[in-house]
Amino acid sequence: MQHDVLDLSVSGTPVRLAYQRRPGPGVPLLSLDGFGSTKEDYADLALRPDFNDRDLIAWDAPDVLSITFLVDVKLAACDALGIDGFHLSGHSMGSLTALMLAQAHPSRVLSFFYIEGNVAPEDCFLSRQIIDFPADTPEDFFQDFQTRVRSRPESSLALYTTTLPLKVRATTVRHIFTSMIARSDTKPLMDMLAGLPCPKAFVHGTQNNHLSYLPHLPNLGVQVIPIDHSGHFPMYSPPHLWTALAQLLTQAEAPA
Repeated sequence: MQHDVLDLSVSGTPVRLAYQRRPGPGVPLLSLDGFGSTKEDYADLALRPDFNDRDLIAWDAPDVLSITFLVDVKLAACDALGIDGFHLSGHSMGSLTALMLAQAHPSRVLSFFYIEGNVAPEDCFLSRQIIDFPADTPEDFFQDFQTRVRSRPESSLALYTTTLPLKVRATTVRHIFTSMIARSDTKPLMDMLAGLPCPKAFVHGTQNNHLSYLPHLPNLGVQVIPIDHSGHFPMYSPPHLWTALAQLLTQAEAPA
């Protein structure tokens, strides 16, 4: 992986974006991380033989105030790197951002790997805590949020919460969480996902088999891929996730 920084101006706002890239002759794979995650969640793809020829690109989501701004940042970064058509993968908040990007520019997206992304209001089990558990200060909420998430009986949450204070500023949490909730509660996200013309897969940890909409997605043309031994963070579990991603890319590029 090569590491560098992009200095962008997005709607008049300067943005300094740290990114990683492993150049390759294949169609680029653009990967977007979720809230409190990092581009390094995708770094191991460069070590896998099934991604040997792939141009791998990932960057850290900046501390911003809305999903809309995140979409604008991603588009500006793609333009700066000269990326036109690409495969798209996103996790959680990164998936929601990726869905908005794919809907706005469907011709640029060749396949879509939607990891634990928002499809319905029930997916806001983390972000809706900003409403369900009010606190006196942003710092108090953020501290209590980490405690609540760490105690959930789900794989990898202890690992996730351990590094949250290093990756997120407490003062930005309310803005991004309320933006995610607003999108999930008012936008037809399932229809948006189903309407994308490219091959697409909804990927979930088997600990979330209870999601009510899972049986309906195949009828909408969305492949459903469960990842064993994981919950909301499949990338921290055994490597079944990356095998599934490699298979989707192969299918998307197969001759018609």
